[in-house]
Amino acid sequence: MSGAIYQFHAEVIDENGRVLPADLLHHVNVMDPSERELFLPISRRILASGRETGVVRLPWILFGARVHAGERILANAMLHNPTAVSYHGVRVRMVMSYVPERRPWPFFSVVPWQLDVAFPVGDKSFDLPPGRSERSYEGSPAVPGDLVVIGGHMHEYGRTIEFWDATTNKLLWHGEPAPASRGEPKAVPLGRLYGLTRMGMHITPEHRYRVRVIYENPTGHVVEMGGMGVVGGLFVPDRGAIWPTTETSDSLYRQDLRHFLGLNGSASRGDGMSSHIHSHADR
Repeated sequence: MSGAIYQFHAEVIDENGRVLPADLLHHVNVMDPSERELFLPISRRILASGRETGVVRLPWILFGARVHAGERILANAMLHNPTAVSYHGVRVRMVMSYVPERRPWPFFSVVPWQLDVAFPVGDKSFDLPPGRSERSYEGSPAVPGDLVVIGGHMHEYGRTIEFWDATTNKLLWHGEPAPASRGEPKAVPLGRLYGLTRMGMHITPEHRYRVRVIYENPTGHVVEMGGMGVVGGLFVPDRGAIWPTTETSDSLYRQDLRHFLGLNGSASRGDGMSSHIHSHADR
């Protein structure tokens, strides 16, 4: 099919097609190896979902992520069973709603984007030392445009996640986790940057941008793979902006693809920003 995706969610189902508890899903990621990311020359993540995500919904008349029939996509998933119940023939299903092509809407074609403190490639989780700690990463977008939606994701003990213009040293957005049960992922409320008087938050390749995450680990010991920090959301390129072609010979591209496919010994973990958009964007 060809069209513009405006809503999606992930389901875990058993061999009989019965929908299973959402807690069984750690994450599912979908990427397009023929397109590059906004901030890095790696394959672009187009859809993802995690156990805390729920339904991701955009205002369909305004925004949609374009897909075209015949495009090659890759997907991986990680399952986790915290219960004492065994399930058989389990698989993950992505359910999407879309506007068919050749419709006058949505008015704007959006591109998912992300900026992770563990960029450029590899696992996005990291060990969390005792007490206060922070991590950051900087990069520049490949093309100018507007961020129309922004969100963030942290793990337990995360205090705040921030998005900065590192060139001007200006804080552009920050998120704090909503209350969650012990051991559960921290949901950061979504930031809607568009409105009646503006398209969104403009970013440009001439500036560098920083993601920064702050943790406070009260346990007194290292929490293995207990940290994560990523911001991302939806981006509308400037009119006339030319998206760079994908360089499949690039070393980062090749490392990232091998990691995504699990060819380095493990499949990618927590690897798609779409999975960390927790609120409905049309609210």
